[in-house]
Amino acid sequence: MLVRLAYVMALAVLATGCGRGGALPADQPLTPIVPSAVNATAPARESVLVNMLDACDPETFNAKSISCTRAGGITFDRFIDHLTRFGLIGPWRFAPGVANVRVGQSFIATNIGGEVHTFTRVADFGGGIVPLLNDLAHVPRVAPECALDALEPDDFVSPGGTYRETVDRAGTLKFQCCIHPWMRLEATSRDSDSESR
Repeated sequence: MLVRLAYVMALAVLATGCGRGGALPADQPLTPIVPSAVNATAPARESVLVNMLDACDPETFNAKSISCTRAGGITFDRFIDHLTRFGLIGPWRFAPGVANVRVGQSFIATNIGGEVHTFTRVADFGGGIVPLLNDLAHVPRVAPECALDALEPDDFVSPGGTYRETVDRAGTLKFQCCIHPWMRLEATSRDSDSESR
């Protein structure tokens, strides 16, 4: 019971205070980033498509005041139980979880799940903005890029929304969801001209 209450309270904080300029009004939902022409017009070779997935059950998640818009899925109690036992829950993930990219390409991350997610570039994987989920996922150190004051309202991608991130350097790139910190993608980025050698 306390676990559920802490999760609901943490998500309530998220819903009311995720902007840099202060809290959003309680009656104003997060504005989704609607899929745009970027999906349709960007050549496939210039984009790396990433799906943000989850399997929330709307009846039990919504009963805990956690917005879930998909049909069917894993109950809230089962979600917490699985996360408690294993430190992650597989249906909440980025697909793919690994990628090879070139500088100049863009990641286009589309939320095809039922909950809000972020696709946030971090220097090192860490926890997110929901302390309970950090504890259950065994990542108590919050990634600095996932701190509430580091995130902007457009970092939160509602179901059906899309987030775009252009690769600006070679090397290892890490992305995670700042709500569900076990949702991760690690990419190896190379300069475009290094492929022709």
